[in-house]
Amino acid sequence: MKSRETLLRLKRFQVDEKRRQVTQLETMISEFERMAAELDVQVQAEQNRAGIHDITHFAYPTFAKAALTRRENLLNSANDLKDQLGAARAALAEAFEEMKKIELLDERDREADRALQATRDQAEMDHIAGLRAANR
Repeated sequence: MKSRETLLRLKRFQVDEKRRQVTQLETMISEFERMAAELDVQVQAEQNRAGIHDITHFAYPTFAKAALTRRENLLNSANDLKDQLGAARAALAEAFEEMKKIELLDERDREADRALQATRDQAEMDHIAGLRAANR
C-alpha cells in the first residue's frame, strides 16, 4: 500500500507539473500574439506618419521594417509554441490517465480492505454473540 501511495503522489505531481507547462505555454503564446498586435498598430502609425505604406519604397521607415521583422519573429515563435502546446497537452492527458488508473487501483484496494475489515468485525460480533448465547 505504501508504495502505491508514493506512486500516486508522484503521478499527481507529474500531472500538476504538466498542467503548469501547458499554462505557461498558453500564456507565452497569448503574450507573443498580443505583442505582435501591438507591433501592427505601431507599424500602421509609423506608415501613416511617414505617408509610405510600400515596404519596398526606398524611404520606407526603418522602425517600421524592424517592427515588421520582430512581429514575424513573434508570430513564428507563437506557432512553434503552439506545436509544443499540442505535445504538452497530449503528455498531460497521458499523465492524467495514468494517475486515474492508479487512483482506481488504490480505491479498489481500499474497498477490499474495508470489506475484509467488515467481514472480520462481523465474525467477531458473531463470536461474541455465540459466547453470550452459550453462557445463558
